[in-house]
Amino acid sequence: MKKTLITTAVVLVVIFLIALPKLGLFKTKEAPGLGNVAAGAKPKLLVEALIVKESKLDNKLIITGSVLPNESLELKSESSGKVVAILFQEGKPVTKGSLLLEINNDDIKAQLQKQRYNQKLNQDNEFRQRKLLEKDAISREEYDNALNRLNTTVADVRILEAQLEKTRIKAPFDGVIGLRYVSMGAYISPTTIVATLYNISPAKIEFSIPARYSAQVKPGEKIYCRVENDLTVYQGEVYAIEPRIDQETRTLKIRAQADNKSGNLLPGQFVKVELILESLPDALLVPTEAVIPDQGGKKVFIFSAGKAKEMKIETGIRTENSLEVLSGLSAGDTLITTGILQLRQGIDIQIQKIN
Repeated sequence: MKKTLITTAVVLVVIFLIALPKLGLFKTKEAPGLGNVAAGAKPKLLVEALIVKESKLDNKLIITGSVLPNESLELKSESSGKVVAILFQEGKPVTKGSLLLEINNDDIKAQLQKQRYNQKLNQDNEFRQRKLLEKDAISREEYDNALNRLNTTVADVRILEAQLEKTRIKAPFDGVIGLRYVSMGAYISPTTIVATLYNISPAKIEFSIPARYSAQVKPGEKIYCRVENDLTVYQGEVYAIEPRIDQETRTLKIRAQADNKSGNLLPGQFVKVELILESLPDALLVPTEAVIPDQGGKKVFIFSAGKAKEMKIETGIRTENSLEVLSGLSAGDTLITTGILQLRQGIDIQIQKIN
């Protein structure tokens, strides 16, 4: 009897468990928005996009260059002697023609004074002889001898004046004197460097570009440059181009001038140079992350009728963040910029943001 009751209980439990799903006692509410999924509809891919527009594109090169002084030279004496006067201060500006240094020239000054006395005497003698010649009181030969003595004395004076100039160093142009390497009383020769004179306003910018761009650069082209740890952008202009390609580096050397009134561009500095080769006013630019490499070219996806549409494109100039599209896109197309790896031709998409 006891076994019969147990068997009956087990059968009732099994029947209850089988009937339980049909009673709907544990049915949960359907999550909103999933009804279509349950019915077999695929969810839309959420993406961001942008409207393709025409914009200005500067085809530019970014290269490294060096700052050169506008003019510079090592100051040296043309004669040997003892330094008797130093008339400049290190690091200070000087003007063209100003006397910077003088060596002992007392002997030349004495000889020059002597010859100037002789010149005055010979001038008076020549004047008297000329008057006598006009009256036929002397021969032509006597007058010629007097004239020759005068001319010889004048030449001697000029020689001594030239020698005197060689004992002085004058500034050949406006500039700034560098560090001094001689002292008062020092004996110097034509090989002795006294100091260096620099003219750094304007400054010269020298840089080289690959030979393939040589036909695109002309004098008058604008450049923009910056030195390290300085946010200031200096504008310059190309003024000279080397008329040959370097055979070892296959580059073309170019020089430009940049305004340097502030004096911040110092000779020897490295600068980052931006050279604009050409400007395109109506280029189509797309972000590089939206472009997908494909066999034989590149492609992008655009939004069309709620779906992703694949477009083959040809690209041109590359900038830091963008690519120029030469064909395959038109102004006004809606370019998909996110979810690139999940995009497929014809996939349903929903744009959540247009940049």
